[in-house]
Amino acid sequence: MENKSAINILVLDDESFMLKLLGRMLANLGYTAVSTCDNGHAALALFDRPNDSPNLILLDLNMPEMDGLEFVRHLVERHYIGSLLLVSGEDERMQQAAEKLARAHKITVLGHLHKPASAQGLAELIGKWAAPSKNEPRAQRKVYGADELRAAIANGELVNYYQPKVRADSGRVMGVETLVRWRHPQDGMVFPDQFISVAEAHGLIDNLTRAVLTNALAQAKLWQNAGLTLIVAVNLSMDNLASPDFADFVVGLAAKAGVLPQTMALEVTESRLMEDLRIPLEILTRLRLKRFLLSIDDFGTGNSSMAQLRDLPFDELKIDQSFVHGAWNNEKLRAMFDSSLGLTKQLGMESVAEGVEDQADWDFVRQRGCDIAQGYFVARPMPAADLPAWIQSWQRGFAASN
Repeated sequence: MENKSAINILVLDDESFMLKLLGRMLANLGYTAVSTCDNGHAALALFDRPNDSPNLILLDLNMPEMDGLEFVRHLVERHYIGSLLLVSGEDERMQQAAEKLARAHKITVLGHLHKPASAQGLAELIGKWAAPSKNEPRAQRKVYGADELRAAIANGELVNYYQPKVRADSGRVMGVETLVRWRHPQDGMVFPDQFISVAEAHGLIDNLTRAVLTNALAQAKLWQNAGLTLIVAVNLSMDNLASPDFADFVVGLAAKAGVLPQTMALEVTESRLMEDLRIPLEILTRLRLKRFLLSIDDFGTGNSSMAQLRDLPFDELKIDQSFVHGAWNNEKLRAMFDSSLGLTKQLGMESVAEGVEDQADWDFVRQRGCDIAQGYFVARPMPAADLPAWIQSWQRGFAASN
């Protein structure tokens, strides 16, 4: 925790009573560098004086002239690198939506409090504040070109990491999801969100998927030979499903590797399924006929989830992490989680909870009767060589705690 006198706090609220109340609470908690404003325009003027720019803003949402969400937009324009704490009389769903908006703009949000805020609640949330490192300004994400990615695929710079999936009831490790990484010769490990879209935009996704699948199948065979029975999942891009030849390609690759189709799962992100389903429908149905398992990923984040479940022969539904993490303590998320879980049970599918980040998530998923759990609480993605030792460690820990 930083020195309390080092935090420059701004309280922005149109009610003079709330300004006085919050100011007094902050003073009682030991925060001495506190300023107050009753409108957004006056608050923004502080940013013209660098020494007065706040590290933390206690923000009301419903204000005349400039509301809290409009104020957040102005913060983005001014490249604000401090933190926000929402203190509002708005309901829980409105505050959650405002938090999500601010975080989408890459602004740190410590949380929200309902009026009238308690001193204890205020102290707990402000206690999360940490000063941004002066030596590490917010870095711009590097954009990679098509030629660089094409060379990386050809040179074998793509490597697979594997994130374990475990049965929620027994803790048994039943499979892994394959997650590609780019071992860049200069930049080190590059994550897929920095290059998958480049591959899709420049016609490289088939070559990339071929490399990922080839490596995953070779690894699945090694695990099989070592007596390790795992279902290995590989993500497919919708662009892979544009050519009818893709099904034959996957079938041939598995046969060449000596891997049974029923030990491989192909994950399709539901939010990117095409409007014209004819070719994807043929490819996915043929793969299912060949006994490959099909999984619908990120369920609930697209516009036509129910239609995809109706039309495509999926075996597994992965409940998106945005509906899993924290659902135990969030009525809205809990309702969405339960709805997705109920659907999988009615359709006879396996359910996977993504984003199981902590003990509370794990307990919630198990208590709700979800089949499979995946997330950082279980394990982070790891190189294939690390998996056997991790499995032994996980099984010992699970046995000890149950």
